[in-house]
Amino acid sequence: MGRPRNGPAPVPLDDIDKAIIRELQVDGRMPYAKLGPAVGLSQAAVRQRVQRLIESGVMQVVAVTDPLMVGFSLQAMIGVRAVGDLRRVAEKLSDVPEVAYVVITSGGFDLLCEVVCEGTEELLTLLNDVIRTMEGVTTADAFTYLHLQKQTYSWGTR
Repeated sequence: MGRPRNGPAPVPLDDIDKAIIRELQVDGRMPYAKLGPAVGLSQAAVRQRVQRLIESGVMQVVAVTDPLMVGFSLQAMIGVRAVGDLRRVAEKLSDVPEVAYVVITSGGFDLLCEVVCEGTEELLTLLNDVIRTMEGVTTADAFTYLHLQKQTYSWGTR
């Protein structure tokens, strides 16, 4: 399959790069002294590889919080129908601080965005005063999360 239109070119990964990614998906805080031997490299060599993977945009090493544990009581997926340039609407949605995730989709909605809010009043304000008033947005349907069964970031590499 070719390069995605308007997307970055895939970065070629060798087996060691893939092994580094797999290890860090299990434990993103793994020290280089442990990571190097796990993938067959020295500590210095694995540090260089990790830095290259980060700088090329292949991966990020970040802290992922549980919104419920840090003061947010409501998460929702918002399905947006829009007219005009979907990329512009996606950019506007991306600028909203409460929006954690935005994708342009095919199917029933043009875009999906995930939001994290302190409660229902914040979600109502976000929907009513921000998202539904955006230029290009025709409808916005909120699907509040009742229970998050699974969330993972360890899909591996190909």
